[in-house]
Amino acid sequence: MDGKGKVEGVKKLWDKYKFAAFVMLIGAVLLLWPNGSSSTGKNGGQSGTAAMEAADIQREMEDILGKITGVGQVQVMLTLENSGERQLAQDGELSYSGSPQEPEDYSRRWETVMASDSGEDAPVVTRQTYPVYRGALVVCQGGNRAEVRLAVTEAVTALTGLSADRVTVAQWQ
Repeated sequence: MDGKGKVEGVKKLWDKYKFAAFVMLIGAVLLLWPNGSSSTGKNGGQSGTAAMEAADIQREMEDILGKITGVGQVQVMLTLENSGERQLAQDGELSYSGSPQEPEDYSRRWETVMASDSGEDAPVVTRQTYPVYRGALVVCQGGNRAEVRLAVTEAVTALTGLSADRVTVAQWQ
């Protein structure tokens, strides 16, 4: 087969499968498209935000536990069973063409409801579940004293909902 015959064969093949190739290309682009730090939709959960909130909670716990008599310098590590969930208010619109009994075509559109708070738009949260903790490790300077371990354990259980057997208090080196 000469060069011209090969070109014509490729052209016929392209004409036959160009739409399928186009659809596959679009699908690959959508799969590879970066989705950023948030996932929108019904849950509205944000993995980056959940990690930041867990770090903020740990810092706040370190600050407050450091104020307990005898604790001294402190570091807290919390492990999560799940990071909680936020459900955002959504406004939906359904439109269709044709008769209501037998619509020919329909489309749905959902938008997250935003509210202005101090000049900034923020999503309206309709339901929020808080993180469920798996365990806590507290390392502090007074971790070798029983009264400090008890006070820290009671504080951590009160703040996280963990049972005392899931909280470990250790001596800072």
